Amino acid sequence: MSHNGNRHPSKKPKLAGVEPVLGSTRSQSSTGKAAQKKAALKKQLVRQNVEKPIPRKNPEDGHPSSKDKGQKATTSKLSSVLKVPTKAKDSKMANDGGRLLVVAGCYEKILYGLEIDLQKREKGEEGEERAGFTPVFVFPAHISCVKAVAASRPSGKWLASGGTDESIKIWDLRRRKELGSLQQHQGSVTHLSFPTRTHLLSASEDGTICVYHTRDWAVLATLRGHKDRVNDVAVHPSAKVCLSVGKDRTLRMWDLMRGKGSASVKLGKEGEGVRWTSSGTRFAVISASTLDIYSTKMALLQTIHHPARIQAIHFCRDQADREFALIAAEDKLVTIYLLPSLVEDAGDGDESSIPIVATLNGHTNRVKAIDSIIIQKTTYVTSVSSDGRIHLYDLTDILGWTGQSDPLSVDPMAVYDTKGSRLTCVTVTDCGDTEMANSDGLPRKRKHTDESEGDEEEEEEEEEEDIDGDD
Repeated sequence: MSHNGNRHPSKKPKLAGVEPVLGSTRSQSSTGKAAQKKAALKKQLVRQNVEKPIPRKNPEDGHPSSKDKGQKATTSKLSSVLKVPTKAKDSKMANDGGRLLVVAGCYEKILYGLEIDLQKREKGEEGEERAGFTPVFVFPAHISCVKAVAASRPSGKWLASGGTDESIKIWDLRRRKELGSLQQHQGSVTHLSFPTRTHLLSASEDGTICVYHTRDWAVLATLRGHKDRVNDVAVHPSAKVCLSVGKDRTLRMWDLMRGKGSASVKLGKEGEGVRWTSSGTRFAVISASTLDIYSTKMALLQTIHHPARIQAIHFCRDQADREFALIAAEDKLVTIYLLPSLVEDAGDGDESSIPIVATLNGHTNRVKAIDSIIIQKTTYVTSVSSDGRIHLYDLTDILGWTGQSDPLSVDPMAVYDTKGSRLTCVTVTDCGDTEMANSDGLPRKRKHTDESEGDEEEEEEEEEEDIDGDD
């Protein structure tokens, strides 16, 4: 992603309560002094023939040794440089030992942050084994309804929340504190997402889409084109383009590398939601109870007429690259469809060729939002409902469906009851780095410094690519 016009806009980032140095590169002088001190200490130790003791944790206690940490850091750095989109991220998520952080917002202005250890199971009322949510934070985050939340991946560091108060709150999940707020929009925030670890994207009822850099939260581009409210935005898995739908009944494509629009199509009806498939070869548009699936050439491939109004759509795929569509609706269910392959769906629009694989049960009111994450090659889906409950599901059995049995009925593996909050949005991320930063025995300041250096190297790499792309 590059700046729109200038690489260094004169406009100051509108991040209230945060100093401009947030995420900025450390001065060369301080880095040079640190290197000189380290070299002098090393010479002194060699001269005295003394081996500096290194504090170690017993691997059996669940903490990696110094050798393991070095290997993990090297792998992470190589993954960020090579930018392998799926396997690298999944393997890094798997390193956290299976802990997730689910964050949900509601009409009552509250953010719920729940942590869950996937390895720990407790016996339920009927003797079944279930994982349990542990509340990490519950507090009023906005002065009005929370409409959107997003967490960066992998190893979520940033959390963004937006609502009808027209502000976007930025939170540091590792330090568990608020950094400030972005006041870029002149209307309710309708969408938030982190296309990459270093970029935030927002949409609003004011008809604009904004792209920010997480280093200093500067606005890299403001995308204008919709004549009314932007309902939803979907970023392609490559993070180079995105789609948006709005009240003006248009579907627009945006070039995120140059920060400008690239195409616009009249849908003839209001698109309420849009999502790319996991492979990025198709996308879907929601309109009331209808889901239209298009190819990248804007050819209508399939239409799903769901029995209830659709609230949210999500996609995931199995090891065989089969695509599954997860539809959250007012029928209190999350219904999972198996999409035909691109070879099979030649564009006849026959709905009968899209079988229902399973339903995710448990909610007693409409399901408002869903999100998913892959941990150790297992896909987990979280859902929130107007009934005030937050659910987590394991899709292992569903993604292994062969079509030789009836649709599966799956109950949640974990449930949290907010006691009446009308939930509106949800996001999920892995939280392995939070525990590491607090309990790996290393000084907190040094740990933070190492992570900052990694982020800065990745940002510089991305900026170099943007320059080449613009040329």
